[in-house]
Amino acid sequence: MNWLIKQDRFLGLNADLAQAKWLYFGIPMDFTGSFQPGARFGPGRVREASYGIETYSLALDRDLEDLAIFDGGDLELPFGNVTESLSRIGDISSWILSQNKRFLAVGGEHLVTLPLIQSVVRTYPDVTVVHFDAHADLRDEYLGERLSHATVLRRVSEQLEPQHLYQFGIRSATRDEVQYARRTSHFYPHQVLQPFLQCLPELKGRPIYVTMDVDVIDPAFMPGTGTPEPGGISAGEALQAVRLLSDLDVVGMDVVETMPANDISQRSAVLTAKIVREALLAIYR
Repeated sequence: MNWLIKQDRFLGLNADLAQAKWLYFGIPMDFTGSFQPGARFGPGRVREASYGIETYSLALDRDLEDLAIFDGGDLELPFGNVTESLSRIGDISSWILSQNKRFLAVGGEHLVTLPLIQSVVRTYPDVTVVHFDAHADLRDEYLGERLSHATVLRRVSEQLEPQHLYQFGIRSATRDEVQYARRTSHFYPHQVLQPFLQCLPELKGRPIYVTMDVDVIDPAFMPGTGTPEPGGISAGEALQAVRLLSDLDVVGMDVVETMPANDISQRSAVLTAKIVREALLAIYR
């Protein structure tokens, strides 16, 4: 826990570390973003925005104040050092799992997902990854780099058993990415809720890791993201999909790519905070 810097708590996360079953922490990294920088400010702004919502979810009839979740703060990362940053992210997530706890992390750019899932795979070798995103993120390299927010799900897929990646909402990809996805994953472009509902029976009973890039949501609802892509899902559909996670055995999760500077209204940070609240209430066991 040496690299965690304590911040203001996310709303309602009052448990101490020893009692907590779940840990929440931020990963303020945006070293490989290809369009607009600033996602490293996402974790702090999402915490601030959380105080504009309730701890109680009317839809789930659960309250964060009743759950043993610890907010560990944000990781301290060496700016510009991708390798060391990924190592620290992996160390923290591995330590959490070694304590028989689970985690939800808020980014930060999408590359932070790679060390998180690498840690999960060591504990749950048969884990299945559920990926909500506007972009496939399946490039083998981007501008000569194999470690990028544009390649992260390609690197993740290489860690998983065959056909253990489910992708929903993708509406931007190269031809090669689509061909790779159709060979190696369960690929559901453009839509989220309907195909996710159809997949729930086959996902039940498995250890599940969830990664959500907030740009799966249309920029009309989520303008504060680094690579906005028109034609996405509504805020309501994103929240419905997150609530369905209550039917699954989620062992870890991240919500990434909130970029507050791109949204003067701050509705993106508030929506991300509500997604995090609903996710924590849905996946907590």
